[in-house]
Amino acid sequence: MSTVTRAGVGRGEAAAGWLFTLPVIIILGLFLLLPVVMALWVSFSDWTGRGSPFSADVGLVGAENYEAVTTGGGLAERDFGLAMRNNAWYAVLVIPLQTALSLFLAVLVNRAVLRGRGFFRTAFYFPSVTSSVAITVLWLFLFSSSGAVNRILSWIGVAGPNWFNDPTGVVHAALRGIGVDRGPEVLTENSFLSVSWWEWLAGPSFAMSAFILMAIFTTSGTFMLLFLAGLQNLGQDVDEAAVMDGAGIWQRFWHVTLPQLKPVLFTVLTLGLIGCWQVFDQIYTGTQGGPGKTTLTPAYLSYQSAFISQEWGQGAAIAFILFLIIVAMTLLQRWILRDRPISGRRRMLPADQDSLSAQPKGGRG
Repeated sequence: MSTVTRAGVGRGEAAAGWLFTLPVIIILGLFLLLPVVMALWVSFSDWTGRGSPFSADVGLVGAENYEAVTTGGGLAERDFGLAMRNNAWYAVLVIPLQTALSLFLAVLVNRAVLRGRGFFRTAFYFPSVTSSVAITVLWLFLFSSSGAVNRILSWIGVAGPNWFNDPTGVVHAALRGIGVDRGPEVLTENSFLSVSWWEWLAGPSFAMSAFILMAIFTTSGTFMLLFLAGLQNLGQDVDEAAVMDGAGIWQRFWHVTLPQLKPVLFTVLTLGLIGCWQVFDQIYTGTQGGPGKTTLTPAYLSYQSAFISQEWGQGAAIAFILFLIIVAMTLLQRWILRDRPISGRRRMLPADQDSLSAQPKGGRG
């Protein structure tokens, strides 16, 4: 086949590829890219929510909406600071706990000696396919003042808190239990986003702690399946070689199994990170930011600013700040989990040490 003919076939295949992907490109452009561009425009404008955001009476205000929620010094900045504080505690607690639990469950149901593995896989995964609204309503019932959790606590002589009406952070509650009611001046006098560092260290409220438990309960099953698929695709030759070298169960898991699961681990952490910083439906259904704005999240604050307070520019600005936070943390996570060159000698396993000690001390004859 001549060069001209091959070039003609290549152009024909490229045209056919564009033709088949054109419907998807149009749909994504209309329903994904265009709304994002419109929201970005709104974040720099004073649009009131009436008419088109591109009409002549809509003026540009520059970065005023972003400044109002980050450096404005008013209620908007404090609300955004509280939302960031609440969501930061939510992410710091949920991501590692749900990742560790899902990995543990995957290792557990992957063992051949476990009977009824299919049942356990289904049971662990079932909360992930249940409606988040239904689970939130169930959680509200469990953690209410007369709910099952407080009832169980009363059996052991512990008076459970009024979970969804107590704004106290769990760290502050623990400190008050030992007589510490106020933090040092360096924490109370300095602030970030109009929230003092002492408030940043308050910990999640009891209501947010309940939502943290709910997130771990509902998402671990999904991530368990991802880890399970990764475990079932691992070759057994490396693990068998580690056994021959005398490596124990923990050594094999830490130095052999877990490094091979790094791509799956990155996926789980990334999905967990995105899910944690976009939490909305549980807050909307459950507490709507209360008590005392201790369950307020940036995603719910964006909705509240735009659809309830009619501050559409600030709502869009919060959404794009949240987007930048997610991108930055994903890139940081990717950098932390990157493949690093192996330097130095590898750690010797017990069998290596035994073989070295068995070698003759003298030199070659």
